[in-house]
Amino acid sequence: MLIAGNWKSNCDLVMGKNLASSIVKSIKGQTLNCQIAIFPPFTCLNSVSNILKNSRISLGAQDCSEYNGGAYTGEVSAGMLLDVGCKYVIVGHSERRIKHGETSKQVRIKTLNVFNSNLKPIVCVGETEKDRDLGKENDIVKKQITSSIPIDAGAKSLSNLIIAYEPVWAIGSGLTPTINEIERMFKEIKKNLKLHLKEKYVDDIKILYGGSVNKKNSNEILSLKEVDGALIGGASLNAAEFSSICLEIYNKE
Repeated sequence: MLIAGNWKSNCDLVMGKNLASSIVKSIKGQTLNCQIAIFPPFTCLNSVSNILKNSRISLGAQDCSEYNGGAYTGEVSAGMLLDVGCKYVIVGHSERRIKHGETSKQVRIKTLNVFNSNLKPIVCVGETEKDRDLGKENDIVKKQITSSIPIDAGAKSLSNLIIAYEPVWAIGSGLTPTINEIERMFKEIKKNLKLHLKEKYVDDIKILYGGSVNKKNSNEILSLKEVDGALIGGASLNAAEFSSICLEIYNKE
């Protein structure tokens, strides 16, 4: 079980350090039945990395470049993220796909770069409200999976792959699919992974749910057998709420 907190474009340096310190303090000495990772903006990564040392919380980045280095002003490579202490990298978030025109081909390249830097990618997939209204959610997610995941990455890399299903219409809206809808989609994702990867490594791949996860709905969502964790946005900016979600997960093993 992995609980990941995506801070998005929030927190200056002081706020980021205070938030990370509060989360570390909240879980110190407590029983945990999950892994925890937080994803600050790039400007906070180094400072937060220092705060997380000797804690049970890992560091992640919200994106990386499709380039490994060179004359690409403003880009941050996966290798640079490893240097600063990251363990995870989010790639293909819907806000990158929609607002920045990022294609699944680019997501695939980034995912391969993350693997090659010995980091773990969290590859995001999910349909828009229009897609769902047209009954195309399964087709959209299947296409994103098959186009975004590099099948030639190798066994060691693919066993570290993480998928995050985030219905675009649920992100930040306060809306979530029904439990039955989440369950159906997760089974569909697992089926598509088996087809795409020819059943190899699939049992090792975690599938997270994201999209308006909060203290009120987290227990019900995370109790589903198919769900291996959550990618949390707004609620991860509240140390008490985020920590509470992490601490109240029962052991699914």
